[in-house]
Amino acid sequence: MTDNEVVQHETADDVWGRLRPNEQGLVPVIVQEASSRSVLMLAWMDDEALRRTVTSRRATYWSRSRRAYWVKGETSGNTQAVREVRSDCDGDTLLLLVDQQGPACHTGASTCFDQQPSAGEQLPR
Repeated sequence: MTDNEVVQHETADDVWGRLRPNEQGLVPVIVQEASSRSVLMLAWMDDEALRRTVTSRRATYWSRSRRAYWVKGETSGNTQAVREVRSDCDGDTLLLLVDQQGPACHTGASTCFDQQPSAGEQLPR
């Protein structure tokens, strides 16, 4: 375990105190499957979403478009049980390691990053 991981005795306030949110009070959250290490999605959290996530161990995010909190899987059943919360070295991004149940993407794909670029968008080798 590193200094950037949330440990059992840390509160969400302790973690949030190490972060540098943007001007809207949000930090991006990269969500990764704990066992396979597949990158599932990108979401946003504020201090309250982080508190709810750490307290419940259910991934809770801030929707910038709806301006509301949402618990992943609350309506779809495709839940994310949070194993670990880590902050990056700059304190401006979180990483959640989760046990994903069902697809992570609202499109039904296992990850929001399943989309392959078209031939014109691929990077040269």
